[in-house]
Amino acid sequence: MALFDLSLEELHAYRSASTEPEDFDAFWSKTLQEAREHDLDARFEPVDTGLATVRVYDVTFSGFDGQPVKAWLTLPAGAAEPLPLVVEFVGYGGGRGLPHEHLLWASTGRAHFIMDTRGQGSAWGGGGATADPVGGGPAYPGFMTRGIDAPENYYYRRVFTDAVRAVEAARSHPLADPARTVVTGASQGGGISIAVGGLVPDLVAVAPDVPFLCDFPRAATLTDRHPYREIGLFLKTHRGRTQDALRTLSYFDSVHFAARASAPTLFSVALEDQTCPPSTVFAAFNAWAHEEKAIEVYDFNDHEGGGPYHQAAKLRWLRSYA
Repeated sequence: MALFDLSLEELHAYRSASTEPEDFDAFWSKTLQEAREHDLDARFEPVDTGLATVRVYDVTFSGFDGQPVKAWLTLPAGAAEPLPLVVEFVGYGGGRGLPHEHLLWASTGRAHFIMDTRGQGSAWGGGGATADPVGGGPAYPGFMTRGIDAPENYYYRRVFTDAVRAVEAARSHPLADPARTVVTGASQGGGISIAVGGLVPDLVAVAPDVPFLCDFPRAATLTDRHPYREIGLFLKTHRGRTQDALRTLSYFDSVHFAARASAPTLFSVALEDQTCPPSTVFAAFNAWAHEEKAIEVYDFNDHEGGGPYHQAAKLRWLRSYA
């Protein structure tokens, strides 16, 4: 697929038409307050993986409504002092996988915490282990329309809350330095990273790669590729519910979290990406509130983005922060 979205010049000037709810901050403050009424109960169980250069812990902590969420914590084998901490979130359909799938960040001398995504983990990779015990109304297959009838019921309310609690759980380990915490992720993981960047005020850096969950009004009408297409297919059946759905989605649009970001960021975007169209990524990037922001543009790539080239770019960039 050749270029299909705005020109690069137009992308740098683009602003989302997503309407921010008047009670956006109150909604998220109440959501996180309710989650914190439950004991974080972060447990780190050593795992014998056969890996010699790292130590791995099987982590369980309390996420939304106190429900258990799984993660891996991976540390360099010889770590004795608190390390810079990278908290990572996973792409759509994936789970935390197996420990040997995630060796990059510990290999740089950092602590690495990767959160399982509730209810996912069965589409690719090494799988997941976190249930989503919350029911919901009728939804199109997938996760994009689960609980879309109201913000309080929406699936990503639970996921974003889990993600904030994941940062808190990771920071509670004695070999993680809370003052040097970075969040990152690709696609869905990038969108979750942006949300956390807007909800956690003391991060040192945020690095979303080809992020999903951005600029819902444009994404839902610009691309016919899943997962965004789930929204349109739901509304194709549930006629007349478009405005109600967009209202719910506005509480979870990364554009509004980006406007609250208080840490430097490095985004990535691919100009032939039909899964997360470039204008939706630029919508969040252009809204990013912190003055230190950069975006790597991959001209002829689809949703794979910069791949290993962008990993190298992140490694170079992150040296200044953690």
